[in-house]
Amino acid sequence: MMQAFRNAAKPIVIVLTASFFLWLVFDLSGLGGGGGGLISRSDVGKVNGQAINLRLFDQRVQNAINNEQERASGPLGLDQITAIRQQVWDQVVREVLFNEEYSRRRLTVTDDEVAEAIRNIPLPEIQQLPELQTNGRFDPEKYQRWLASAVGQSLVPSLEYQYRDQLMQAKLYRSVVSNVFISDAALWERYRDEREQVKVGLAVIDPTSDVSDAAAPVTPEEARAYYDQHRDEFKRERQAYLSYLYVRRVPDASDTAAARNRLLSIKAEIEGGAPFAEVAQRESADSGSGAMGGDLGESSPDQYVPAFEEAVKTLPLNTLSDPVLTQFGFHLVKVESRSRDKVHAHHILVPIEITGDHRDQLDTQADSLEALAAERLDAAAMDTASRALNIPIRAVGPFVKGQRVTTPEGGEVPDAGVWAFLAEPGEQSQVIEAPNAYYVFRLDSMTREGVPPFDRVSTEAEQRARLAKKAEKAAELARQLVSQAETSGLATAAASLGFQYREVGPFARLTASLPSPVLIGAAFGLAEGKVSQPIRGDDTPDGVDRNLYVLQAIERIPADSTDFAANLAAIRNQALNAARQSRFQSYMTALRESARITDNRDEIYRTAAQNAERNAGLGLP
Repeated sequence: MMQAFRNAAKPIVIVLTASFFLWLVFDLSGLGGGGGGLISRSDVGKVNGQAINLRLFDQRVQNAINNEQERASGPLGLDQITAIRQQVWDQVVREVLFNEEYSRRRLTVTDDEVAEAIRNIPLPEIQQLPELQTNGRFDPEKYQRWLASAVGQSLVPSLEYQYRDQLMQAKLYRSVVSNVFISDAALWERYRDEREQVKVGLAVIDPTSDVSDAAAPVTPEEARAYYDQHRDEFKRERQAYLSYLYVRRVPDASDTAAARNRLLSIKAEIEGGAPFAEVAQRESADSGSGAMGGDLGESSPDQYVPAFEEAVKTLPLNTLSDPVLTQFGFHLVKVESRSRDKVHAHHILVPIEITGDHRDQLDTQADSLEALAAERLDAAAMDTASRALNIPIRAVGPFVKGQRVTTPEGGEVPDAGVWAFLAEPGEQSQVIEAPNAYYVFRLDSMTREGVPPFDRVSTEAEQRARLAKKAEKAAELARQLVSQAETSGLATAAASLGFQYREVGPFARLTASLPSPVLIGAAFGLAEGKVSQPIRGDDTPDGVDRNLYVLQAIERIPADSTDFAANLAAIRNQALNAARQSRFQSYMTALRESARITDNRDEIYRTAAQNAERNAGLGLP
C-alpha cells in the first residue's frame, strides 16, 4: 500500500524537490535579496557532535514565522521572532536526540506500519476537514474515499513523514516505560495520600516582625563575614542598563474630533437610506458584532459600560443615537426592543485613532528619530538626536535576560529586552513602536554574570546578616512556644506569647494549603493532640528561612480502604498512566541534560547595526 501511495504522489514529490533545489541555488547564491549579509558559520550549533545546518534551521524558523504571521493581527516583533527561534531550536535538538535513541535502541517503523496507521488513524486536523463530516461528526467512510482520491494521494508524502515520526516516538515511549510497575502497597499509599485528611493548629513565628532590629545588631565586620561565607547568595545574572528617547504616541483632541465626525457622517449615510447592517459590516471596528450587522443580541443593560448602558436604557426604539463616547471610542447605537430587564441593541464602533495632521507630525518625529539615532553603534548619536529633537534622554534598568523592559511613561515595551542582550555597549536600537510611543534605546552598559564586589552589595549583606541573626532569635522563641504548648495547648501558648495562630483543614496531602512540603509531612506524622518541634519554612528568594512553624494535630480522618479495594483496577490504570508519563518526562529531561550542545545563535543573530557594520567592512551594501 505504501508503494502505491508513493507512486500516485510522485509528481508532487518532483515539484517539491525541484522547488527545494531552486531555493538552494537562488538563496545560497545571494540572489534572493532577503538574507542580510554573508554568515561566517555554516552551522547554528551542534548536538553531540552533529552539526545543525544554519540555512536549513533558518528555513524552519521562517516557516514557523510565516505560520504564526497568518494567525497574528500585525507584524511580528523581535520578542516573538526570538521565541519562535527558541522553539525551533528546542525541536531540532529534540529530533537529533530522539534519532540517536532510535538508533541506539534499534527502533524502526516499516512501510506497512505507516500505511496501516494512515488508513486507520486519521490525524486530528484531517478529521476536522468539512468534506469528511456527516452531521457534524467525522465520517470514517468519507475518509477512506478521500484517502483514495487524487487530493488525498497528493498529501501522502507529508502524511508518511508525520506518521513515521509519530510511530517512532510511540515506540520510543513504550521502550522507555515498558518496565514501569506499581505494587498494590504503593497504590494504597498513593490512594491514602489523596484521601486521608488531617486538621491542625498552626502557629507562625516571623523573624522579620517578631524580632526587632535592635535585638539583631550587625557590625560592618559581621556584614563582610556574611558576604564571604555566603557568596552564592549574591550571585547576579548579566544585567543591562539602558537609556532611551521617547516620542509620545497617543490620540489628541484632533483625533477625538475626527472620530466623532466620522461617526456623524456614518449616521448621516444611514439616515439617507443606507441599511444599518451593511454600513456596520463595512465600518464598525467591533469585528464580532460588525460581522452580524452591528447586532449585539439581547442582553441585560448592566453588562455594558456605563455610558453605553445609559444609551440603551433611554434611547427611543429604532432611532439613531448621537455619538456615545466610551473607552472603546464613539458608538452609533440603535435599540430594537426593550423589556423590563433585557435590551436588544445594535451599534457601530469608530475607535479614536491617530490620524490626519497629528499622524503626519508623529511620523515625521519617528522618521527624524530613526535618521538621527536608530541602529547606530556610536553612543553619541542619541545625545545628538536628543539635542536636535529637544527630547530628554531617560534611563531605565537594570534588566536581566528574558525580562521585559518597562518604562514609567509607557509600561512594557516590546522587543527592547531581547535587543539589549544582542547589542553592544553604546549601540542604539531600531525605532520600536509600542502601543503608545516610539522608542529608541541605547545599551549603556552590561554587567557581567557573577558575584559583585562587597562594596556594591554591602547594604544587602548587612540586611541578610541581620535576617540570619533574627532567625536565630526566632528559633529560641519557637522552642519556648513548644514548651508552653505541650502543657497548655498551642492556641493558648501562641496567644500568650503574641504569635499568629490559626486552624487549617481538614486537608489531604495533595491538596494541603500549608506553605511547605515539610509542614505537610509533619502534619500527617503527628498523633492527635501532639505538638511538633519548630519547623523552618521554605527558602525565600533571598535565601533566608523567614518563618518558623509549630503544629498541633487536632483531628485525623482515615482513607476508606473498602472503596480502595472496590476501585483497585481503575486506580491502578490511572496511576500507571501518570507514572509512565512521569518516567518519559524524566527520561527526556535527562537526555537533554546529558547531551553535548553547542549553541552559536548569539554569534549569528545580531542586530541591524552590527550587520550594517559587518557588511560595510566586507564592502557589501
